[in-house]
Formats: sequence, C-alpha cells, structure tokens
Amino acid sequence: MTNIIFNGEPLTIEAICALAHQQAHVELSQQPDFVTRIDKGALFIDTLLKEEGFVYGVTTGYGDSCTVSIPLHLVEQLPKHLYTFHGCGLGQHFDAISTRAILATRLTSLARGYSGVRYLLLQQLAELLKQDILPLIPQEGSVGASGDLTPLSYLAAVLAGERDVLYQGERLSTQSVFTRTQIQPLTLKPKEALAIMNGTAAMTGLACLAYQRAAYLSQLTTRITSLASVALKGNPCHFDEKLFSVKAHSGQNRVAERIRADLQVTEAAPRHDTRLQDRYSLRCAPHIIGVLEDSLPWLRQFIETELNSANDNPIIDAEGEHVLHGGHFYGGHIAFAMDSLKIAVANLADLLDRQMAQLMDTKFNNGLPANLSGATGEQRILNHGFKAVQIAVSAWTAEALKLTMPASVFSRSTECHNQDKVSMGTIAARDCLRILELTEQVAVAALLAVVQAIELRGTVETLSPALQQTVKQLRQHSPFLDHDRVLEHELRQCVQLVRDRWWAVYD
Repeated sequence: MTNIIFNGEPLTIEAICALAHQQAHVELSQQPDFVTRIDKGALFIDTLLKEEGFVYGVTTGYGDSCTVSIPLHLVEQLPKHLYTFHGCGLGQHFDAISTRAILATRLTSLARGYSGVRYLLLQQLAELLKQDILPLIPQEGSVGASGDLTPLSYLAAVLAGERDVLYQGERLSTQSVFTRTQIQPLTLKPKEALAIMNGTAAMTGLACLAYQRAAYLSQLTTRITSLASVALKGNPCHFDEKLFSVKAHSGQNRVAERIRADLQVTEAAPRHDTRLQDRYSLRCAPHIIGVLEDSLPWLRQFIETELNSANDNPIIDAEGEHVLHGGHFYGGHIAFAMDSLKIAVANLADLLDRQMAQLMDTKFNNGLPANLSGATGEQRILNHGFKAVQIAVSAWTAEALKLTMPASVFSRSTECHNQDKVSMGTIAARDCLRILELTEQVAVAALLAVVQAIELRGTVETLSPALQQTVKQLRQHSPFLDHDRVLEHELRQCVQLVRDRWWAVYD
C-alpha cells in the first residue's frame, strides 16, 4: 500500500478513492515550512482578534446572524455552538467508504493553508483516517451552500470528542474510542469549526467515488455489449473502424475499438452478417456508452478542481494578511457534474435493459429459448429461466431513470434568505450514487444473461480470449441455469465484485 501525502499539493480522484477503500495510508507532511504555513493562518486570526476584535464567524454570528457581535469573552464558546446546533442530520448514515472519502477530501482542502486552522487540527483529522475512527454522519440535511454544514458538523464534533463513531465495526461514543486510542479531544479555536464545516467535502468526496464507479461501469457495460452482440448473432460491422472514423468523438470511438477487439473484428476477418442492421441497443451502443466516456475528462476537471480548492469562508490569506469574504463554499460545479453523470449512467442501465429484453424474447433473440431457460425435456414447461430477473432489471432501470431529475435546479431560499440560492450538490451526489448502485445491479443481471445465452449457443470456444475470460470469471460465482433456483445470493455477490472492480475489463 502506498502513502498519500497531504502537503498542500493537488491530489487526484484516485488518491481519495484509495484512502476510502483502505488501499493507501494517510501521511500528513511534517515538513517545517508546511507546518509553519498552516499555523500561520491560525496565528493571524489570533492577531486580528487582539488588534481589531472583529472577524466574521469568530466574533460574529453565522450567516444571516453576521450582524450579531460576540463579546471577546464568549468567542471561545462559539465553535462549539456552531457544530452543536447543526447536529440535526437525518436519514441513513454514510457508509465507511463514503465517510473516509469525506474526511480525506476535507483534509485536502484544509491542507491548502487558507482556512485559519492549526496544524494540530490537521493531525487530529489525519489520525481519524489512520485509525479508521469514522464519524457517524447522517446523509440528509445539506443544501450544498454554505457548504455541507450539517454533515460536516458531525466531523467537527468528533474532533472535539463528541457524538458517535464507527470503530472496528461498532457504533461507539467518540469519548470512549478516544480514551481507548489515547487521542486527546480538541477544543476548537475561533474559525476552526467554521473551517471544517463551511465547505464542499461531503459532496466532493462522494463525487470522487461516483466518478471511479462510473468509469469502471462504462467499461463493464462495453464488455457486456460485446457478449450480447455474440449472443444475439449481431452484425460486427456496426463497430467498423472506418465507420467510426467519420464521427470522431474520442470516447465513442474508444468504446467501438474495445468492442471490435472483443469481437476480433478486422478488415481481413470474414464477414458473416446475418442481417444488415441490428436494433439500436446493439448498433448504437458505442454512441450511448460514449457519452459517458467523453464526459469523464471534464468531470475529472470539475471534481479535482473542487477537491484541491480552499472552499470555506472567509478565506484566510495569512501571507498577505487579508480576510477574504466570498462564496467558495458553493457546490455548483459538483452539483452540475453529478447531475450530468447520473444521466449518463442511467442511460447505461436503459441500454442494458433493452439488450436484456431482446435476449429473453423469442421474437427477437434469433433462436434462443424463451427467457434463456437451460432446462431440457419435460422440465422445459416448468422452468422459467431469467423471466423474473428481466422484470427486476426493468424495475431497477425505471428507478434509476426516475432519479435523473437534476437536483441543482431545486434550489431553495434558506436561513432568512441569506442562503437564497444554493447548489443542492450533496443531494445530486447521493442521487448519482444510488443510480450507480441500481445500474450495477442491472449490469450484473445482464452479464449473467449474456453468458447463459452464449453457453446455450454452444459458442464459448469461438470467443476471443477476453470474452472467454469474462465467461470463466462469471462461472466461478454463478453456474449455468439449467433449472429454476433462487439467484439473489449470486446477484448480490456479483454486484459486490463489480463494486470491488474485480471483473477484468480493459487496460
């Protein structure tokens, strides 16, 4: 396992995902210049308090309450009040993977050195990741500006030794875990609670996870499409290199190239086209999957720029001795990225659902048995193959499509009209992850179906090595369906393998 170093330099989506999946270790830089630069922001806040006695969120209330002046003798109590009154989140808690991504994302932003926090706070946050002490963060309650206030209040509270955490598989009080691990709770200084909470870490951490899952799902959908083309006796000329050279979307062409390689389509290969044009779910698959492939570069740009930004308010420029008031907590770029990504992913579910429908129906599947039943003899009239699985695929697809309504256009005016235009970025990210979950289920069901269809054809030995490997991998977890059986366990196991990116796809 590699070390991911937090030193104020940019990190990648892959780095956040590696930490989220415990495939890398956290390392907070101890370089003297980095430590000094971080602490300088907190010292500048202290100086302002002594010299001017006025800093937003330090000697004032928050948001619409910024006109309320806080006497200096009460300033030390304000951070605790901030994370306390935001402790109103509801819904399910983020799972361990998502929580690690959120923590790593917030640490990335704070390490930029523009938030006015102590190096000690960064150490405490890094320690949570190192020892896998995960704040229990409710998923619901953020409008995405002023950042993810309510979700991140649970992180601030845990740093101070309050609320509950997930530790070694158990829900425990933070205080008991800190005692066990000899961690000293922090008393948050002025600006520190605001710096932790007033940012886009929840939505951006989720966006990193969504991006990686979507990129993999794009490749898996391509592989399933290759198998579906074989199973349905499709026309491989639909993926011809010359054909795609005249419509030069690079991602779309990459999908077509992958399918050509899977099908071993070359100019020299003999053409045995059974019909001139396949239905769109085969013929247009590169165009559908290609939308996601062509979106990945700009999605990465949006997500990684947000990841590596200082995104709280106010920004503390200790070098220039400025306190800069603005709106960097606004999650509009992540909201747009997630609203866009969820549409592209849901279209994968719809594509696979259409391919699945062709495979089931004897009117369209070119000689395969109804519902891909593998039963023989008199048992054929009793067995129903993938009939119910296809119904489930339709249900999962419908739910995914229903969730594609963009969240970002549902801005609400909140907090006495101070937050009168908000991003809804966290809701968009949560929607996107749910659509990914549903589409992964669709993909697994489609994979079982296409492999069943190819084995019914008796053509496994004629497949390319790459397609044979996929068939072999699947059969390690789900045998041929020669009689009706409960498939739930196999489906769940294979879905988890997709989320673990276990299936070999493309380099």
